[in-house]
Amino acid sequence: MTRPGVWRSLARPHRWLRSSWPWRSLAYLLGGLLLNIAVLPGLAFGLLLGVGTAPLGLGLVILTCVALVGVPMGTLERRRLRLMGEPVPDPHARPPATGLRPWLRTRLREPATWRELGHVLLGAIPLLVADLMFIGNLFSAVIVLLLAPLIVRDDGLLPFFDITLTGTGQAWLATAVGVVLAVATAYVLTAYAAARAALSRLLLAPRQREASEAMARLIGSRARLANAFDAERRRIERDLHDGAQQQLAGLASTIGLARLQSSKIPGAEALTGRLDHAADQITGTLGALRETVRGIHPRLLTDRGLPAAVQAAADRSRLAVTVDTDLTGRLDPAVEAAAYFAVCELLGNATEHARATRALVRIRFNGKRLTVGVRDDGRGGAEIGEPAPGAERGTGLIGITDRLAVHGGEIAVSSPEGGPTEITLEIPCRPTSR
Repeated sequence: MTRPGVWRSLARPHRWLRSSWPWRSLAYLLGGLLLNIAVLPGLAFGLLLGVGTAPLGLGLVILTCVALVGVPMGTLERRRLRLMGEPVPDPHARPPATGLRPWLRTRLREPATWRELGHVLLGAIPLLVADLMFIGNLFSAVIVLLLAPLIVRDDGLLPFFDITLTGTGQAWLATAVGVVLAVATAYVLTAYAAARAALSRLLLAPRQREASEAMARLIGSRARLANAFDAERRRIERDLHDGAQQQLAGLASTIGLARLQSSKIPGAEALTGRLDHAADQITGTLGALRETVRGIHPRLLTDRGLPAAVQAAADRSRLAVTVDTDLTGRLDPAVEAAAYFAVCELLGNATEHARATRALVRIRFNGKRLTVGVRDDGRGGAEIGEPAPGAERGTGLIGITDRLAVHGGEIAVSSPEGGPTEITLEIPCRPTSR
């Protein structure tokens, strides 16, 4: 069950009092107060030293360090924000290379670095004064009222309120008021901590543009990895085709010649039989290797495109598969490969897990998006997500989802119990001139 947020908890005081929000808010405020008290002297000393030594050149280095102090402080504050709800993602970009110079260049050019510095300055100067006055006064009032019975034994003067208590009854009444004020103070401090956390989130959370750039970098990185993997797969295919496959074919020819010669030798029937068996084994191994090469990256997909490759996969399937396509041109090779292997995976799932007998593959392209739909008459129950321990279903849909995500694609699954299952893949792409 998801824990309600702090503002939602404050709207229900009776539930708020039994929750962990008062203690978490107190820990957040006291931690921030101590942190700002510790940072203020170092920050002031660094600024004064940097300005004083600026004519010598050393001050620029010191001022740069002061400007970057917000980076670790921002990281620490984002972790502390977990006390007040969901953590804040890191807005910083990864430097283009390793080393101090690329890191400094990247950080000093980022708006997030200067927002973090502003957060440190705001917390170490004006907010620190506000925290000391606000939190200090509330705690002082509560402590004085709670200790009223001890104070009345001395001179009876409540120092914070400037009131003189004349008896034990008034002292215990003041203590009761202190208990009520303690609850009210906890409520106020929780609201204050929530407001402080909201301000920190506003300054430290990534902006929409930064989040979009980070997402674009992530998608680009995944696309480069996928293209590199595809290139490596093609290289392995060429090596198997031009190397091991040709060597096996040559070995089969050599065995065939030896078998022909042995058949002319009287009494060599046993040797001929063994050569026949070896030739059969070579033929089977060569067929298995060709199937492996075809599975790595079908030559038909490279030469004739997605519809022909899907039709070949449908012909090899144990299901009765119908392929319906209106795609006539060629698409980006990476998109064609992603769609092809997704269809192969779905047909395999329909055969092995859904126990289907028939399937329909529909391929459509509207000029901007490739849509591939696979429908089978199996028992249904397919869904995206990690399978439960001991479940029969595999992780094929997760792999397809990851493969499509590289290209910004999406997958939709409709698979009620008892079937039928219909899975639709959509991949944004453009036609090519191949």
